[in-house]
Amino acid sequence: MRVLIAGAGICGLTTALSLHEAGIEALVVDAARRLRPLGVGINLLPHAVRELTELGLGDDLADIGVPTAEMVHFDRFGGRIWADPRGRALGYDWPQYSVHRGELQMALLDAVLSRLGKDAVRTGTMLEGFEQDGGRVRARLLDRASGTAETVEADVLVGADGLHSTVRAQLYPDEPAPLWNGIRMWRGVTESEPFLTGRTLAVAGSNAAAKMVVYPISMRAERRGRALLNWVAEVKLEGDRRAGAADWNRKGRLEDVLPHFADWTFGWLDVPALIKGTAEILEYPMVDREPLDRWTFGRVTLAGDAAHPMYPIGSNGGSQAVLDARVLAYELARAADPGDGLLAYERERRETANAVVLACRDMPAERILRMVSERAPDGFDAIEDVLTAEELARLTGAYRKTSFIDAEALNGRPSYSVVR
Repeated sequence: MRVLIAGAGICGLTTALSLHEAGIEALVVDAARRLRPLGVGINLLPHAVRELTELGLGDDLADIGVPTAEMVHFDRFGGRIWADPRGRALGYDWPQYSVHRGELQMALLDAVLSRLGKDAVRTGTMLEGFEQDGGRVRARLLDRASGTAETVEADVLVGADGLHSTVRAQLYPDEPAPLWNGIRMWRGVTESEPFLTGRTLAVAGSNAAAKMVVYPISMRAERRGRALLNWVAEVKLEGDRRAGAADWNRKGRLEDVLPHFADWTFGWLDVPALIKGTAEILEYPMVDREPLDRWTFGRVTLAGDAAHPMYPIGSNGGSQAVLDARVLAYELARAADPGDGLLAYERERRETANAVVLACRDMPAERILRMVSERAPDGFDAIEDVLTAEELARLTGAYRKTSFIDAEALNGRPSYSVVR
C-alpha cells in the first residue's frame, strides 16, 4: 500500500510516521518551498502526547516543550478566579506540553526524513486535484519551481492540508468560506522573566470584550532561567465586519492590538510590555467550518484541520490532528481493503472530532468569565463574592467537555501502534 499525504504540518507528518511504523509507504507533499519553524505556541494534551511518545518522540517533546502545571483564570485586573491542574497532576500517565508549533513541526520533519528517507517529503509541490479509478487515486502535482506537472498514483490520498484544503474543496466544491465569530486574535512570543509557577497557562479577561492568554513554551529557555512566553490576545469589536485572511502567518500590527491592553498591568505580569517586546505579531480571525457528515470518499479522506477546523479553545487543534493521524494508520494497517480502513478511521474519529468543534464553538468557559466581568466590572477582592461554588465548578466542567477525556480510560486504552 502507498499513501499520498497532502500537507506537511503536524497532522501530515504524524500520519507519515504512523504509517511507516505500520509498514505502509508514505509520501508527503507540501506547497511551501521550504518548511520553516513558523508560528507561535500550541498545547498538546495528554492524549496527543501519548501518541507522539509511542512514536518515539517523547525525548524530543521533553527537550523543547514545557510540561504545563496548571491553568489559571483571572479577571482583566489580574484577580484570580479559578485554577485547575494539568497533565500528570490530573492523573494522566503523560504530561500536557506547551510548545512552539514550529519547533514541534521541525522535530516531526526530522523524524520523517530520518526514518522514511529524504525523498519522503516533497516541498514546493502543489496538489492541484485528483481522480479515482477503482482501487487507485491519481493526484495531479505541480512543481512550483519548474512549473512541471505530473500525475502520481497511490492507493490512498489523505488531505491533511489545513483550513484551506485543496482535497476538501474538491470533495465539497460548494462549501462557503470559513465561518468567523467576530473575534480577532493577535499572537506573538516574547522572552521574559518567568511568571507565577513558571509553568502556568494564564487566561485573563473575557473575549466578550478582551482576553489575554499567556504561557511559556520553551524548556530550553527555562533551562537558562528565562521564559519564552506565548501570548494570544482576543478582542471582539462591535461593528467589525471584516474577517480578513485566515492565514496563521499573516502579519499583525502593534497599534491595532496594544490599545486594548494598555492598562493591563498585574502584579505578576506586565501585559503591555509583553506585547511591545514581541518581534513579530501575527493576526488571525477566529474561524471554523461546519462539521461534515462524511470525510471519506472511496480511497480519499480528510484529517486534521482539513477535516474539522475548530476554534483555538481548550488546546484542541494540534491534539485532535495527532489522534487522527494515529487512528488512520492503525485502521489502514488492520483492514483487508484500504477503503474499509478509511471508513473505520472515520467511524472512530469523525463524531468525536465534530463534537469538539461544536463544544469549542459553544465556549462554555466564556459564559462564566463574562459573568465575572458583568458582576464585578471594577474587579473584586474575593471571587466567592462574585461566583457561587457551583458556578466556579462549571469552569472545570467546561474544560472537561472541550478538552479532556477520562484519565483512567486513556491510561488503560490499548495502543494505536501497529508494529511491523
